Amino acid sequence: MTIHHDWDRADCRDLSSLKGVDATWIAREHGSGEAGMTVGKRVFDVVFALLLLIPLSVVILVVSIVLLIMQGRPLFYVARRMRAPGEEFGQLKFRTMLLDESDFGASGAHKNWRITRAGRVLRRTRIDELPQLFNILRGDMSFVGPRPPMREYVERFPRVYAQVLRNRPGVTGLATMIYHAHEDRIMARCTTVEATESAYYRRCLPTKLRLDLIYQRRRSLRVDLWIIWNTLMTVLKPNWQGRGPRRVPAREKYSVEHVKLTTLQDHQTPAE
Repeated sequence: MTIHHDWDRADCRDLSSLKGVDATWIAREHGSGEAGMTVGKRVFDVVFALLLLIPLSVVILVVSIVLLIMQGRPLFYVARRMRAPGEEFGQLKFRTMLLDESDFGASGAHKNWRITRAGRVLRRTRIDELPQLFNILRGDMSFVGPRPPMREYVERFPRVYAQVLRNRPGVTGLATMIYHAHEDRIMARCTTVEATESAYYRRCLPTKLRLDLIYQRRRSLRVDLWIIWNTLMTVLKPNWQGRGPRRVPAREKYSVEHVKLTTLQDHQTPAE
C-alpha cells in the first residue's frame, strides 16, 4: 500500500494559520529539488557574508570593546551544535549571559537572571548573532536554514533530524522568522528547568520541525531572499507587516513523534 500526502494542501493549511505575514505562496513554490548545500547557495553565502563584513566589522569591533569593558572575557559564547547528524560544530555568538558551568538545555525564564545589561540589548537587536558570519564563511552554517540543534535533540529524534539537517543550519530560517517571537513568549513563562524542557519538547520543537520540513520541500532562492528580507525588517521594525501576537500553525498540539511519522510516510516508496 502506498501512503500519499498532499503536501501542497498541508503546507498551505499550516502557513495560512499564521497571522501578520502572508506566507501561503511558499506552499506553491516548487523548490530547487536539490537537498544539501548546492554550489549556488554556497556562493551566495560566501559573497553575501564578505559584503556584510565590510560595514559590520566596525560594529563587531565596537561591540567587542564594550563587552570587554562591561563583562570581561570571554567575549564569545561557543555553543556546541549539530550541522548534520554526527557532525558537531561551535556556533559563535557574543556572550550575553553570566557564566555558568552547569548550563544546559533550552533557555527559559529560569535563566533570565543571568542575562547582562549589554546582553539584553544585543539579544533584542540580534547583534549577538553577528559572529555567525564567520560560521558561514567556514561552511558550518548558511544564511537561511533550520536553526542548529543541540546534540541531545538530534540523538532523541534521529529520523526527523536526518531530514531537517539535509539543509545546512541557518542564521535565520522559515521557523525562526515565523515562530521565534511566539517561542520566546512560551519560554518566558517557564520558571524551572523541568517546565522549560517540557514546553520546548511539547510545544516549540514540533512546530519548528514542521516549518523546517516545509522549507526543505519549498527551498529556492526566492524563498531565501524573502526570509532574509523579512528577518531584517523584523529586527529593524518589530511591528513589520503589523505583526502583533502571532498564532502558530494549527498542528502545534502534535508531538515530535507525529512529525516523525509524517516524515517517514512522505519518504516511503510505492509497494510493488
